[in-house]
Amino acid sequence: MSDVQTKWKEFRDYLKKIKSYEEALGVLYWDLRTGAPKKGVATRSEVIGVLSGESFRLSTSEQMGEYIDYFSEASRFEQLDRIGKRIVTECKKDYERSKKIPPDKYEAYVVLTSQAESVWEEAKHSGDWAMFQPYLEKIVATNLEFIELWGYEGHKYNTLLDMYEPGMTVEKLDQVFGALRDKAVPLLGRIQASPNRPDTSFLHQQFDKEKQRKFSLFILEQMGYDFEAGRLDETVHPFATGLNPGDVRITTRYLPDDVNSALFGTIHEGGHALYEQNISQELNGTPLSTGTSMGIHESQSRFWENMIGRSRPFWTRYYGDLQKNYPGQFDNVTVEQFYRATNLVEPSLIRIEADELTYNLHIMVRYEIEKALFSGTVKVADLPEVWNSKYKEYLGVEPTNNGDGVLQDVHWSGGAFGYFPSYALGNMYAAQMMNTMRRELPNLDGLIEAGQLHPIKDWLAEKIYQYGKSLNPGEIIMQVTGEELNPDYLVRYLEEKYTDIYRL
Repeated sequence: MSDVQTKWKEFRDYLKKIKSYEEALGVLYWDLRTGAPKKGVATRSEVIGVLSGESFRLSTSEQMGEYIDYFSEASRFEQLDRIGKRIVTECKKDYERSKKIPPDKYEAYVVLTSQAESVWEEAKHSGDWAMFQPYLEKIVATNLEFIELWGYEGHKYNTLLDMYEPGMTVEKLDQVFGALRDKAVPLLGRIQASPNRPDTSFLHQQFDKEKQRKFSLFILEQMGYDFEAGRLDETVHPFATGLNPGDVRITTRYLPDDVNSALFGTIHEGGHALYEQNISQELNGTPLSTGTSMGIHESQSRFWENMIGRSRPFWTRYYGDLQKNYPGQFDNVTVEQFYRATNLVEPSLIRIEADELTYNLHIMVRYEIEKALFSGTVKVADLPEVWNSKYKEYLGVEPTNNGDGVLQDVHWSGGAFGYFPSYALGNMYAAQMMNTMRRELPNLDGLIEAGQLHPIKDWLAEKIYQYGKSLNPGEIIMQVTGEELNPDYLVRYLEEKYTDIYRL
């Protein structure tokens, strides 16, 4: 074994140690959000802070720096295969960014966000903005400090965007969001003027929680979710946690008077999980054993939730199963009525329950607010008023309480600024990928009608999932579709779908 090979094995073992800390932290975070006793939250947050601090120290240590310097040397770098080169490149990027943050400041920030998530949950339930505001002020202030330490080009927000969607900038987002908004708003106007509004009354009966869980599990199984490599739990805000490809957990929430919330929330998180479960084992224990970006990740959750789960072929196949699961509750509802009802377009307050069309406007509200926060034009104290004003401007609705308004999302409590644009980017990526899939799987609708969802999962695994983070988002979309991100595919998809549903 050569000196380079010996050193590479040492480096891989070192990375695996860091990954082990991350997995332990993932379990603790999952437990914190799925039922950890309230009285244990403060201590649990401190434990998370200590472990995060240890992981952070390992990733910013002199030893890590020595490994990166060693393998970054041109002759040694060239001896590595494609995966090895990508590992070194990613580690170097993370190292240079993390090294600029003092370990004690990072550990304090982790403790702060862990506590803030628990406070947010209580504040959301009661609609008490004052309870959460001081935590968010500290989180924003700390992020601004970090941005100054990391450095930035152009807008300060670009540094945060790059963490979730490498290469994305305010300038690019303004362009693609602008193009989408210019087409989406007139389409929304045509839909609202249509007399052919679907009846949705039958979606809001009383639905037994256990039956909701049973049907969610059934659909996950149909999608190809591996229950030997995951589980479904209940939480306030649905999420997926990929600990490793053999342990990818998802959560959902059950509303007693809404059959859609848990169902489509489960399919959404199931899309995330299929991605993580099907990453190549070759990448296990490395920083590449995860999704390449939040935008590509969201493309998979939104693809499964909307382009498959809310499609006519899907309900042609699975509506009978839904009727059997809720005996007597849908006897007088046809599959076409149900399909149209699940695709109702209506401006609303809650992002996670928004339709495909107006969902993007929810994201644009958050994007505009985050841009303003980090440019200093808006203060945290002003957010409820700013939020309500933008909802009225973008969607024509206004929250009556902060629980349905500025407190509705968990993301800011965890410091996830720059994440929200990923959702709308995910819709764009998904529509572009769907366009390619239809060419390469010409009988796609027939497969869905027959309940043969596994060929779809296999296509996605071959084109996207297996690569994890070994390709960046730009490389993925180019490899899959042959062109860069193009919002026109989403516009075309939405226009075709809703022209049919609303008989425009």
